[in-house]
Amino acid sequence: MPVRLFRRHLRRHPREWGPVEWLAVLVLGAVTAAVITVVVSFARGPGRCGPDLRDIGGDCVGVTAGAFAADPGVESLIEAVAQENAKVQRGWEAPGNGPRIPYVRIALMMPFTADKHSAMTTDMIRRGLAGALAAQRQANRFGGPHYQLLLAPDGRNLDAWGPVVTRLAELAADTRTPLVGVTGIPSSTSETRKAVAALSRHRLPTVGPVITAANMNSPYFFKTSPNHTQFARALALYLDRKPEQHKGFLVWDNRTEDVYSQNLRSVFEEHFGTAYDLPHHNSNFTGSSGTDKGIPQRFTDAVQKICSEKSDTVFFAGRDQDLPAFVARLAEEGSCGRTAKLRILKVGIGLEPTLTADAPTRWLDEARATIVDASSVDPAWWGGTTKPGKALGRFLDRFEELQKQHKLGTKPLDDGYAVMYHDAFALLADAVDRTFTEINETGHHTPEPGLPSRIPTKDDVYNTLVIPTISGNSCSSCLVGAGGTYGFEGPGKNDQWAVCKPVPVVEYPPSSRPGDRHPLPVYRTYRGGAKGGCPS
Repeated sequence: MPVRLFRRHLRRHPREWGPVEWLAVLVLGAVTAAVITVVVSFARGPGRCGPDLRDIGGDCVGVTAGAFAADPGVESLIEAVAQENAKVQRGWEAPGNGPRIPYVRIALMMPFTADKHSAMTTDMIRRGLAGALAAQRQANRFGGPHYQLLLAPDGRNLDAWGPVVTRLAELAADTRTPLVGVTGIPSSTSETRKAVAALSRHRLPTVGPVITAANMNSPYFFKTSPNHTQFARALALYLDRKPEQHKGFLVWDNRTEDVYSQNLRSVFEEHFGTAYDLPHHNSNFTGSSGTDKGIPQRFTDAVQKICSEKSDTVFFAGRDQDLPAFVARLAEEGSCGRTAKLRILKVGIGLEPTLTADAPTRWLDEARATIVDASSVDPAWWGGTTKPGKALGRFLDRFEELQKQHKLGTKPLDDGYAVMYHDAFALLADAVDRTFTEINETGHHTPEPGLPSRIPTKDDVYNTLVIPTISGNSCSSCLVGAGGTYGFEGPGKNDQWAVCKPVPVVEYPPSSRPGDRHPLPVYRTYRGGAKGGCPS
């Protein structure tokens, strides 16, 4: 009997589902899909970019205190920063038997991946990151608030800065462990200019360690490096001493989107165009930095004209990545019958090690040429017989520790990136320390519940940075950095470029003539080369 009833039930026409049944199925399916996604996500982990960053075009982009996937040559340093950040966080949240140490955050906004068209090479990234880490470790050795170094990758082409700036502004609103400043900002490009403007709109004090284009300015943007105009003034001191025959030639990068090269060209034309007749003696090339616009580094026209005109002074308005190819092309033509050495005048943070490697050194000899570099640093500061200054010595101690733990490449200090990234972080940290001391000594501010002291905000740090540190012949609260002692002259003055920053002029290879062995005059930014123009 039960079997017959069951068969009769199977022969019944099934009832069609209504809207309620279909809705239930859809909801159940959506929930099941969500559960599967969560389970798979947990099984896979946060992915190559970690929980705080997202993959945009193959680059991890965002802001994080932890580790993430980057170029292999950079990942060990990223892990070291993550470990230092975790240590700082433990010092506040779980100090054990010791006191709780409050901390603030400084973001390093720059690429952490590179390709052949990037403005930064992997070596530049590695050295800049090492310099910032050395400054973080040095700052965390002392009292007062400690520092997390947040890593803020904005894409290898510097064009993914939008979500990074948005996140930085959110972190600055945290009153317990606030973001107080940004550094990094590695290259003078149109995208960088937009990013700096956006950071200023959020009132985030930002320091550019290696920005040199004189027109890269914004109200909250401070620069520790000299700019192209200041480099040109240092080169003018050099040329006053060694004018040769004024047979000049300008070689310039024709990429219109490269703010660095375009500004350098205009500065060279302004300062040296008449004396060296550059309007009638010049040639252009397509640089390798940026999106593909044809075959880069074509220097045949420039080199043939330099040879035929017997030029003795070449002004190179391009990036250092393209200079070895230019020197190699010069070597193919030889000395061209010149009676004097050819000087290749350039500007930059330092001497990129690819310029002083064995092959380029041989090419310079074959072309009877010398590189003359107006620079932020001089390799003689750490490679000479004289004892480094106090601040430089401390930096070298920290940097030597990093060299033992990480592969930093050959001549890792000579390009100046490590030194200037150190100084940019140190400038922000010094401002935090000065602000922290003042606002807590006066007793005018009550700290938040649970905080031992009032923590400076981004606005407090900015207000400290715009207090003039250079006045007359005195230097009050100047930055005593690895790249020299220098300061600023207040809001609106000099567009926030550093004042009294030394600008050495470095020859490579060094001159072998006895009369040229005397030290070259050192220009100091915005105070000229006059004796007494800057504090000693």
